[in-house]
Amino acid sequence: MAENNSKIHCVVVTPEKALVDQESDSLVIPLFDGEMGILPNRAPLVSKLGFGSLRIRNGSTDSFFFIEGGTVQISNNIVTLLTPRATELSALDVNSAKAIIDSNLEGKTSSERSKLKDRARAIVRASAKLNRK
Repeated sequence: MAENNSKIHCVVVTPEKALVDQESDSLVIPLFDGEMGILPNRAPLVSKLGFGSLRIRNGSTDSFFFIEGGTVQISNNIVTLLTPRATELSALDVNSAKAIIDSNLEGKTSSERSKLKDRARAIVRASAKLNRK
């Protein structure tokens, strides 16, 4: 039987450092095929992360990070995100992302263009969420 904990421990790890290591009330994580909300005592899960915003809610305070793929594991109220890159959402340059979307990215392969534009679109979407809060 699962413990009746009212908090989730969230850990975000990049190759450079552990960016987040804190207790939270709830999370919204970007999966490769959409977003998923997480509350305490969620069933275990391993899944692939996508580009998008991670929202960490603690009381009435929300923290936002931009996650760039990776893997998430949920077990025993511990949510661990392993990602190649994570940035505080407020530190991202939305205007540069919009410029990438509008450019033709000469000199890049089709695959590189697609990845850069997908990342840029995700930054614009994530920043819109930050501005709505």
